Amino acid sequence: MTTQSPSAIDDILAEHAGLEAQLADPSLHDDPTAARRVGKRFAELAPIMATYRRLEAARDDLTAARELAADDASFAEELPALEASVAELDATLTDLLAPRDPHDGDDVVLEIKSGAGGEESALFASDLARMYLKYCERRGYKVQVLGVTESDLGGYKEATISIKAKEQLRDGVWSRLKFEGGVHRVQRVPVTESQGRIHTSAAGVLIYPEPEEVEQVQIDENDLRVDVYRSSGKGGQGVNTTDSAVRLTHLPTGIVVTCQNERSQLQNKARAMQVLAARLQLAAEEEAEAAAAEGRAAQIRTVDRSERIRTYNFPENRISDHRIGYKANNLDAVLGGDMDALLDALIAADRQARLEAE
Repeated sequence: MTTQSPSAIDDILAEHAGLEAQLADPSLHDDPTAARRVGKRFAELAPIMATYRRLEAARDDLTAARELAADDASFAEELPALEASVAELDATLTDLLAPRDPHDGDDVVLEIKSGAGGEESALFASDLARMYLKYCERRGYKVQVLGVTESDLGGYKEATISIKAKEQLRDGVWSRLKFEGGVHRVQRVPVTESQGRIHTSAAGVLIYPEPEEVEQVQIDENDLRVDVYRSSGKGGQGVNTTDSAVRLTHLPTGIVVTCQNERSQLQNKARAMQVLAARLQLAAEEEAEAAAAEGRAAQIRTVDRSERIRTYNFPENRISDHRIGYKANNLDAVLGGDMDALLDALIAADRQARLEAE
C-alpha cells in the first residue's frame, strides 16, 4: 500500500526529467554556476529516483508472483518476502519525500571560540577543532582553516574553518554537523593545575551553512568596519610579512568575521565577505523560523545557541549530549574523530521530533 502522495512522486519524476535534459544541453555548462546548481539538485534527487525504481520493480515482481501463485507453490512461497520488500521500499520512499532541511546538501563554516576558563578553555577549543578536523578527514571532506587566534599555551581563542564535501550529495556536510552549534563543556584536570583538581570550562561552537550562492543578502559597505592586520597563524611563506589578514565587523549586528589564510588582503576580504553573507543569511532564516514556530515546541535544530549542549568528562572517558540524553564512555574515540554514533543519534532524534510534529 502506497503511503506517499502520488502527486509528490509525480512532481519529482517531472523535475528529474527536466534536470536530466538540462544537463544534457551543452549550453548549460557555459554558465558554471548554473551547471553546479542543476548538478547539485540532480544529485539530491538521485536517492529518491533509485528507491522509486526499485519499488516499481518490486511491485511488478509481487504482482506477477500473486498471479502465478495459484498454479505454482514456489511463487506462493515468495509472496511474504516480496510483500515485505515492497513495504520496506515504500516506507523508505515516503521518508525520502518527507519535508527536510533545505540546507542539508550545503557546505558549512564552523567557528570555535574559547569561553569561561581562560587558558584551559582555549586548549579545549583547540581539542574541539582537532576533533572536527579528524572527523572531516574520516568523511573525506575538504577543509580550509580560514583563521586562528592562538593563546599563549597553543590553544585557540578562536578558529574559523570552512568544510566542504568533495562531491554534490543530497545529504552534505550540513546534514551531519548542523547540531554542533552551542556551548560545549569540559571537565578535566587542566595542564595548568598543580594539585590535580578537576576543573570545568567551556567553549562555544557556531556552525552555519555556506551555500555556493547567497543571493538574498545584500551587505552595505557603509555597515562594515574593515580592519587589516598581520597574519598570526602558521601560514607558510609570506605570512607575518604583510598586513594581509582581514577582520570585518558588521556594525548593525555586531557579527565579526576574520580571514587570514588566503594569499592577499583582497582575497581575504572576499572570503570574509562570503562568510559574513552566510552568517547574515542564517540569522535571517532563524528569525523567520522563530517567528513561524512561536507557540509550539522548538525542534532540536533550533535550540538556543547559548544552551549547554554537551559535556566531555575526561576522568570517566564519558561524553554526554544533554539534548537527547545520549551518553557513551568513548570520549577518547570521539575526540579522535569517531563521531558517527553520536551524530547518528542526534539525526535520529531530530527525525523522530519532525514526525511527531506533523
